[in-house]
Amino acid sequence: MFARLSHILLLVSAILAFVPVLVVDYFLDTYVDYRESEQLQDAVEAVTAETQKTVAEGVDALRRVLEKSPSLCSPTFINNTQTELQASQVLRQFAVSSDDGVQLCQAFGQGFAATPLSETVSIAGSEETITVVQIEGQSEPALQISALVRPRKLVSVYTPVNPQLLFGHPQALAGATLVRISLTNGNNIATFGDPKLVERSRHSSSYIRAEAIAGSLPIRVEAAVPFGAVRIGYADLDVGFTFVACLMSAAFLWLSLQYVRRTNVPVFNLERAIMAGQLKPRYQPVINLNTGEIAGCEVLIRWEKPSGEIISPGAFIEYAEMSGLAIPMTLSLMEQVRDDLEPLSQEQPLLKISINLFEGHFRDGTIVDDVKAIFEGSSVEFDQLVFEITERQPLEDMADANQTIAELHRLGVRVALDDAGTGHSNLAYLQTMGIDIIKIDKVFVDLIKSRSQPVPVVDALIAMAKDLGTDIIAEGVETEEQALYLRSHGVVFAQGYLFAPALPLPDYLLLARQLNANQTIAPDDALGASQAA
Repeated sequence: MFARLSHILLLVSAILAFVPVLVVDYFLDTYVDYRESEQLQDAVEAVTAETQKTVAEGVDALRRVLEKSPSLCSPTFINNTQTELQASQVLRQFAVSSDDGVQLCQAFGQGFAATPLSETVSIAGSEETITVVQIEGQSEPALQISALVRPRKLVSVYTPVNPQLLFGHPQALAGATLVRISLTNGNNIATFGDPKLVERSRHSSSYIRAEAIAGSLPIRVEAAVPFGAVRIGYADLDVGFTFVACLMSAAFLWLSLQYVRRTNVPVFNLERAIMAGQLKPRYQPVINLNTGEIAGCEVLIRWEKPSGEIISPGAFIEYAEMSGLAIPMTLSLMEQVRDDLEPLSQEQPLLKISINLFEGHFRDGTIVDDVKAIFEGSSVEFDQLVFEITERQPLEDMADANQTIAELHRLGVRVALDDAGTGHSNLAYLQTMGIDIIKIDKVFVDLIKSRSQPVPVVDALIAMAKDLGTDIIAEGVETEEQALYLRSHGVVFAQGYLFAPALPLPDYLLLARQLNANQTIAPDDALGASQAA
C-alpha cells in the first residue's frame, strides 16, 4: 500500500514540474492578496489602536474630574474640566446635563450643542457609555463619553472618534479606496468612498478587505481596495515569479523523491483516516494508590487501519500537529469519548477523564466552544473533564493560553501540566497559567529504584506541587517499589503498566466497574479534591 502511494506521489511530483508557468498568475495573485491584505489590516489596526487611545484618554480625564470635584457645575468642577482640556490635544469639551438632555453647564463658552447620531452603547468592562454625536459647527462626528454620577445627572466629555478624522480621510488608510467607521451595532460614524461599494465589497473577491474592532470599544473600522488597483503594481514580478515557481517545483520533486526513499511512516492518508473514524481512543486507568480504585483515565489514541494494523501515536502525532490535523483529530476523539463514557460517568461521577491538548488548540482559539458543543447536555459533566497541556511545541502566545485556560476553568474543567519538568513543560506555568494538576513524567519515576532511597528530583516536584496546592499524578509507574515510594511521599494518583496499559473501551469499563464496585472513593480521595477543598 505504501509503495503504491509512493508511486502516485512520484507521478504527481513529475507533473508539478511542468505546470508552474500555467499557474504563475494564480501564485502571484495569491502573493499580492496576502501582502496587500496584511498591509491593509495593519493600517486598520493602527486606526483602531489610535481610537482606543483617544477614548481611553477621554475616560481617564472624565474619571479624574469626577474624583477631584465634590459637586457638579461648581467653580472647582469647571476649573478641573478646563485643566483637562488644556492638557489634552484631543478633548474638546466637558458638559453636564440632565438625563432628559437639558444642559446644565459646560467647561468653556456658551451655547455648546451636540446632536446624537446613534443610540448610546456601553463600553465593555466600564461604567461609561459612548454616543456618536454631531457637534454644532464642526464637520466630523465626535464621541460623547458619559458617566451617570447621580440620579438625573450626566457628565460627558467630547472627543473625536479618531484624531485623524479632524483632517478627513484617516492617514493610516491613505491607500484604501473605501473606508467605513461604525459602531458594532451597525450605526455609521463616517464613510469615505461610495457606501454601496463598501457593502458590495463584503461579498466580492475583487476587493481586498480588512476590518478590526477597537478592543473593548463597540467601534469597527473597515477598509477595502479593488484588487486590480494594487495588482498593477506587481507587473514586473511576473517573469521573476515564474522562475521562482519553476525552482520551487523542481525542489518539490527532489524533496518528494528523498522523502519516499527514506520514510517508513505512512502519514499520507491521516486526514482520510480521521474522517473515516480510524483513530480510536484507548483508556489508561489512573489508580488511587490509597484505595486501589480507579480515579479516572487518560485518553490516548491509536490508529486502527482496516487491515487490522494498529499504529502507535508516536508515528503520526507530530505530523498531525505540523499539518493542523491535531485539531479535527482531537474533536473526533472527544466525540468518541463522550459516547463511550456517558454511562460510566453517570454511574461513577467522581471519575475524571483526561484529554490531551496541543499548542495549536491555543492558537486556534475555538477549543472552549468545541468542548461546550460536544459535552454540554451530555452525561459527562464538565467537572469530570481534565485537559492536559501537552507541549511538543512551545506555547507562543501566553496571553491567549491564559485566556483559554480561564475559560475552561469557568466551565468547571480542570487543567493538567503533562510531563512536568521536561521539554517545553516549564514549571513556571504552574503559577502563571492556573494549573490544577501536574503529571510527573516517567523519566523521573524511573529514577525510583527503592522505596527507601531518596530521589531528590521527584521529592522536589512533589513538595512544589503540595506548596502550590495542585494535585499530582505519577506517570509510567512500572514497579511495586515505585508505587510504594510515591504513596509514602503523599502521591495519591498514578498510572502505568504496573496497573494497566491503555485499554480498549470494553476492558476499561469492566476494570472500572470491578475495582470500583463498592464506590468507596471518598470526596477527599477523589482526583481534584485538593482544589475543591
